[in-house]
Amino acid sequence: MIDLSSRLETIYGPGAEVQSARYRSALDVFRERYGPGLVHTFRAPGRVNLIGEHTDYNHGYVLPVALDRDVLLLARPRSDGQVHLANMESGDFPQRQFAVSDTIPSAPAGDWSNYARGPAQELTRLLGTPVAGFDGLVSAAPPFGVPRGAGVSSSSALTVAMAVAFAHFAGWQWDGAEMARLCSDAEWYVGTRGGIMDQFIALLAQRGHALFLDCRPDRNGDFRTRPIPLPAGYRLLVMDSGVRHANTRNEFNQRVAACRAGVALLRREVPGITHLRDVENLDWATLESHLPEDASVASLRAAGVELGDLPNVPEDAPLRVRACCRHVWTENHRVLAAVDALDRGEIPRVGELLDDAHTSAREEYRISTPELDVLTNAARQVDGVAGARLTGAGWGGCVISLVPDGQVDEFMGYVSRTYMAQTGREATIFPCQAGPGAGLVVSV
Repeated sequence: MIDLSSRLETIYGPGAEVQSARYRSALDVFRERYGPGLVHTFRAPGRVNLIGEHTDYNHGYVLPVALDRDVLLLARPRSDGQVHLANMESGDFPQRQFAVSDTIPSAPAGDWSNYARGPAQELTRLLGTPVAGFDGLVSAAPPFGVPRGAGVSSSSALTVAMAVAFAHFAGWQWDGAEMARLCSDAEWYVGTRGGIMDQFIALLAQRGHALFLDCRPDRNGDFRTRPIPLPAGYRLLVMDSGVRHANTRNEFNQRVAACRAGVALLRREVPGITHLRDVENLDWATLESHLPEDASVASLRAAGVELGDLPNVPEDAPLRVRACCRHVWTENHRVLAAVDALDRGEIPRVGELLDDAHTSAREEYRISTPELDVLTNAARQVDGVAGARLTGAGWGGCVISLVPDGQVDEFMGYVSRTYMAQTGREATIFPCQAGPGAGLVVSV
């Protein structure tokens, strides 16, 4: 039998041995379900965003980190154009199947097969011919999988894993930017209007590094990226609040609408702008007077403000245009400052920026929850901790902190006790190492 541990060492480092048991178990389940033969195993990581929240779809800056928690997809190509899907968590994810084409009917909203239907459709359209289907088995359960609904990009990881498999069986040699765009379009199929950060970090991550990503493409469609080493002597700790959100909920798309409204209104004063990124070098005090505190979608459209296609946003939805735009404007500056601080090894300054980012997410973008605030406050009470902030879309999910190596045990104990005492909930806290991007792991 192939020595999986040696192959997994480059992905998981010291955790390769326990991961080997996970891979072998999934292989056994796959062959029991689909029969003997060659099996290809793909993976795509979850992510946390060190700083830069809700900036990506505004052509801003982000600094994500890929986790060593990932989605595994075991697959074997089929010759009949069908995709048959099963999941190790069968109770939550019933078996699904569909035919590949350039117009694949969507399953009901929230159905997990949409995260395979989207990339199958997009890649078929790109290549001009239906891609091969496959028998597939997903393994993403705790403790090694990406926590669902926790703001660490479980849905994007699933989409990327599916896309990488379809591309492999189609013989398409993808590059990171092109695949990231395809996966982003595939998530639009599901119903979420986001940016491209999650897809980029899932595909281009390097072990031990964050990824600085400028979310504005150049005239050739390329994106500026740079790996940023994470500080030595610190561990990235993820605190899962246990509060869950639905990624297609109206609130997310309302924030997108508020930012689009801000751009349309500012364009009357600054002609030619297309995204909030375009005003980053202008003084905020000169901009905010042109933005309303609150406005409904209907009133904005009546005033000739173009918001574009935004599913699930009611006409009477209240948009906090000024506050949302202020968050994005200040957050972009915080990301650039954090990259500079990491380059200089100024970790206390990084911590200040993380704290400020959480305050803005809570007060301006209003995506925090009482539980996330308890976690951030508790994290900051431990000596040496360099900041704490929510990560992900918000409305639940996770908080991250940079914690000195020698303080990890104290940190986990104190934050767990405090969170339970103040919320009655149990937080799942785990140290992470920055892992590599998605791809084929092994064929066996």
